[in-house]
Amino acid sequence: MAGLVVNGTQVSYIGQDCKEIPEFLGRKYGNIARRLDLSFNLLRSVEGLETFSSLEELILDNNLLGNDLRLPRLPHLHTLMLNKNQISELEGLLDHLVEVAPSLEYLSLLGNTACPNELVCKDKDEGDYRRYRYFVLHKLTKLKFLDSRKVSRTEREEASLRGAFMKVVKPRDAKVSADGSPISPQIHYTPLPSGSRDLTNHRGVLGKCRYVYYGKHSEGNRFIRDDQL
Repeated sequence: MAGLVVNGTQVSYIGQDCKEIPEFLGRKYGNIARRLDLSFNLLRSVEGLETFSSLEELILDNNLLGNDLRLPRLPHLHTLMLNKNQISELEGLLDHLVEVAPSLEYLSLLGNTACPNELVCKDKDEGDYRRYRYFVLHKLTKLKFLDSRKVSRTEREEASLRGAFMKVVKPRDAKVSADGSPISPQIHYTPLPSGSRDLTNHRGVLGKCRYVYYGKHSEGNRFIRDDQL
């Protein structure tokens, strides 16, 4: 079949624009495949992957996988490549991988919004990426390789100490107008002090004024004629 390459326990089905994992792949190769490459397709989910229960390596680069990605339990999986997908929520993915891929040692998320790499995110820098690595290593303690770098002993120590505090909190989505420009929240200005009261409860407001005027037109002189001064 066009696009299918099988070499022992390695199965590749690359660049076929498939939106889901073809049923025949699991039926024919699910029991023997140890390495599965489904990169350069149009996958939005990995439904059907449960038939590949013995997978050790899974390559899903250049697909359309998002935050709803759910893998079946793959106890032998040690390598997972998710480069250039549409994943923006990091913590949810990591918590999921802890459950379904307990043997994971190699992970790559380059090209996703969840991975703040300065090469693909112009508003990010090396500091953002370093904090991201600490957080990932805090969650996935068995990782030996993350993205394009080997995990160092210093990184692992730093992750154990501070990784839990490196979580990136996304700001709330701002409201936008019809032309796409952000809408500033309306602020109702009032010179009166804050607080609530009923209309029958009359109270004055005592304040301090920095400047005091004692001239002819001050409050004390308002009703005094000029010839009385």
